[in-house]
Amino acid sequence: MRDFISELEQRKQAGLYRARRQVSGPQQPAITTDGKLLLSFCSNDYLGLANHPETIEALRCALPETGLGGASSHLICGHHEAHHRLEERLAAFTGRSSALFFSTGYMANLGVISALAGRGDTVFSDRLNHASIIDGCILSRAKVRRYAHGDVAALAAMLAETSGHKLVITDGVFSMDGDVAPLKELAQVCRDHNALLVVDDAHGFGVLGPQGRGAVAELGLSEADVPILVGTLGKAAGTSGAFVAGPEILMDYLVQKARTYIYTTAMPPALALATRASLDVIEQGDERRSHLQGLIDRFRREAIALGYELMPSRTPIQPIMVGNNRTALALSQALEARGLLVTAIRPPTVPAGEARLRVTFSAAHSDEQLDCLMQALSDCRHLLNKKGVAS
Repeated sequence: MRDFISELEQRKQAGLYRARRQVSGPQQPAITTDGKLLLSFCSNDYLGLANHPETIEALRCALPETGLGGASSHLICGHHEAHHRLEERLAAFTGRSSALFFSTGYMANLGVISALAGRGDTVFSDRLNHASIIDGCILSRAKVRRYAHGDVAALAAMLAETSGHKLVITDGVFSMDGDVAPLKELAQVCRDHNALLVVDDAHGFGVLGPQGRGAVAELGLSEADVPILVGTLGKAAGTSGAFVAGPEILMDYLVQKARTYIYTTAMPPALALATRASLDVIEQGDERRSHLQGLIDRFRREAIALGYELMPSRTPIQPIMVGNNRTALALSQALEARGLLVTAIRPPTVPAGEARLRVTFSAAHSDEQLDCLMQALSDCRHLLNKKGVAS
């Protein structure tokens, strides 16, 4: 126990200690956390659907029909008609032949990577990929080669010198930087070198592309270009769970091999029907996406004018780069004192020296709420100097 206590104290001293918040009520821009009402700019509810009346009503209506629990794994007696209907809807929405409904995005990535690659194979992973991708690569027991962030030329060189089965995996939108992967170029390189491309579009799904169909659809990339598409349903879709979409043969292969699909209880079937309703709202949500983009564009203009350093992102993820762990925490705490919840992100979630505030936007935010954020950021500029160290 003494070693654990010591390590926890070291984390506190280094500004790396994490603490949970207790939220009361629904997820929305104004939330009650630890008994205090705050304006949140740190949620992944990009379209404001986590508390949408149509989705809530769909869930309420589904419960008498389906019951609550999934009761069993999909391969025993847990694969409900509602799950099947959602998978068909997801396949159609993403322009894929087939889809599988997973419990979480983390489980989807672990299951996909460890099923499609193993000992003797090679997995190529972008250096800034999400932790679930990193852990999936480790779990696969394949050889893992990491290429510099977004560096297609470096990846091409690695692929050219590697024989055997090759799997390339990337985030579609990177969760901490907010930038979009060079998907078209990656698809071409994978074709040239006979590698299977997997894209996790967790943060692009619902936000980017025609009718919110994602970063892959935005570029017009087909199932042949991106054979495996992963997405989450707890972000822009506002419900819970995840999916994998692609050719029927690969989905069947995952049913046989993906341990995180085989050996877990199926999600509540009513939730699957609620997610179908959410997809309808996403499909008809161009006005929401237009409002969201307006908020993002205005924030970028005004934050840069205030002297804040932003990342080159056009998505709802808008990091304010700080650098120093303690300064990032101080800025987050100063904003909270002004009634705003903006989370400080520190290593190991981001590389050492790249601590930041991860500002995220939702279509549920109003222009007046953005006014509050910009005023607070103006008030707190004195906390930063040119080196990102507390003044």
